[in-house]
Amino acid sequence: MKDYSFLVASDMDYTLIMPGKPVSPANKKAVRAVREAGGAFTLATGRTFYLTGSYARDLDISIPLITSNGAALSDPRSFSDISSVNFPPDLIKLLLELFLKNGIDATGYGSDGVFFFPASTRRGFISDYNRTVSNDIRVATGEISGGDEPLPSFNKFLLISPPEHILNLLSGIDPIQTVSSAHDFYDVMMKGPSKGKAMLDIADSLDIPGALTFALGDSENDLSLLDAAGHAIAMENSAPEILNAADYITGDCESDGFAKAVFEYILPEAKKIIKQGAS
Repeated sequence: MKDYSFLVASDMDYTLIMPGKPVSPANKKAVRAVREAGGAFTLATGRTFYLTGSYARDLDISIPLITSNGAALSDPRSFSDISSVNFPPDLIKLLLELFLKNGIDATGYGSDGVFFFPASTRRGFISDYNRTVSNDIRVATGEISGGDEPLPSFNKFLLISPPEHILNLLSGIDPIQTVSSAHDFYDVMMKGPSKGKAMLDIADSLDIPGALTFALGDSENDLSLLDAAGHAIAMENSAPEILNAADYITGDCESDGFAKAVFEYILPEAKKIIKQGAS
């Protein structure tokens, strides 16, 4: 694998892109500049790899992607998971029963695809994505009915606007964790994986020291990423806890805050640290 001198890991929605939109020309230019300076770039997202394919291809990413909030590492070339921390079957059955019984707007993510519960409102988003990509990277989809169909593997469930009592119930189930990924969006995963841990694993595999890791994010599920990075960058539109964790606050997503952070903070800081190490 190519030698890299530093690593940049970026959240996707409301950080690198606006949901449903392509990467802006300014942000594409910034990713190219990272590579030209000897840096590695990857995505660190709550999305399944199925929803990163077009972006990974557009940005020519070659190192592993951090997907499902770190529950999976995904290969951007083969369009598959390298590793995945899945729910055990008994826990899947418990969660399916809970979500179906309460009519929760839930969607399951895993190596087999994206699976909709009856009340899921994500069908339109997935359908719109599939219309914009080539056949080889379209999202595989399925339905969860609660019948006798074989259960696929899952590494994350996305809940939209779940009632408070459901969130309270989930908080009492010891093997799982629930984090917010956007307003009224909650990601349910097994305890242990995180974006931050996955980023450190990638940095270690590339022999990149912690002082040369840079992370960008905006939501609660990015906190582990920013905490783990040598340099934490928050979007102007970030949640308060992300702003508090930041070493640098850039512009908002819609005004290409990612590109601003790369050119005004990441590249100068990386260059300075590398120079100090060489002297």
